[in-house]
Amino acid sequence: MKIRGFAGWILVIAAVLGAGMWWLYGQLPQVAAVAAQRGTAVEIVYATGGVEPERWAKVASLIRDRIVEICDCEGKTVAKGDVLARLDDRQAQAQLQELRAREEFLKREMSRVSALIGKGVTTAQAFERASMDLRQIQGQISVQLERISDYVITAPMDGVVLRRDGEVGEIAEGGQILFRIGVPKPLQVVAEVNEEDIPRVALNQLVLFRTDAFPDQRLAGQVREITPMGDVITKTYRIKIALPDNTPLMPGMSVEANVVTREKQNALLVPADAIRGSSVFIIDNARAHRRDVKIGIRGARAVEIVSGLTDGERVASPASTDLADGTRVRVIDAPASGS
Repeated sequence: MKIRGFAGWILVIAAVLGAGMWWLYGQLPQVAAVAAQRGTAVEIVYATGGVEPERWAKVASLIRDRIVEICDCEGKTVAKGDVLARLDDRQAQAQLQELRAREEFLKREMSRVSALIGKGVTTAQAFERASMDLRQIQGQISVQLERISDYVITAPMDGVVLRRDGEVGEIAEGGQILFRIGVPKPLQVVAEVNEEDIPRVALNQLVLFRTDAFPDQRLAGQVREITPMGDVITKTYRIKIALPDNTPLMPGMSVEANVVTREKQNALLVPADAIRGSSVFIIDNARAHRRDVKIGIRGARAVEIVSGLTDGERVASPASTDLADGTRVRVIDAPASGS
């Protein structure tokens, strides 16, 4: 009986100790461990932009008046000079008729003064005055004709009407864009790059795009133009990125652009959130050991380790700011992230 009682106490003590150890283990910091692995290290410059044709034009109204006619041409091909819209020019035409009537009167006055000069009844000064009045009114007619031409909105180039904004009866404001006309192919992305990043951007660099419209497709382009002067207000530089003819992107779409400024194959990579300063935390025997490393290319999701780490060694990801060298941890394995 005594042996059995003793054995029972042993079991109870073991259970208590086990529960205590389990409780203590549960209080340890939880760390996800990721193995360093080989892959492609990529350094990128981030930019945002929009898709547009390489050749296109915005067509705006130069004056404020009511739209009385507008083409049903959205998505259709137009030629340079084709009429796209007409504004209400009745008042301008009435003013032109008044000026032409005045011109006819002054022409008759010129003829009368010329006849009087021939008879010696009037002077050359009277003829000059009548001639000047006629030239003045003819100048006003030329200006009015130019003004009337602004009531007719025409295509500035051959292309496709990409978008039409405006309907008959609406008031077109001066400077309001009514049409966007362009050549559908080739397309480009016009993007803005922060001034601190622009020194790393160069012509012909690969650009990878991300857009909600095509979340699972690889979309690429190539830097073809960098604007020499930036915007001092936004502190950005504009770049133009050529797209291939088979791109599924459409004019007007917004994209996130990642310009690949450096790339290295077979690099040793760890997740970007595993880096704290210039060090990582190696996970070994359920302990986190701080180790200094030399960092190479920094990507958005992964960082190249040049030295201080070997293939397969596991690091804490993310590296918590609460970790100290030698801390016991509760380890959870996690898959490594690519660059």
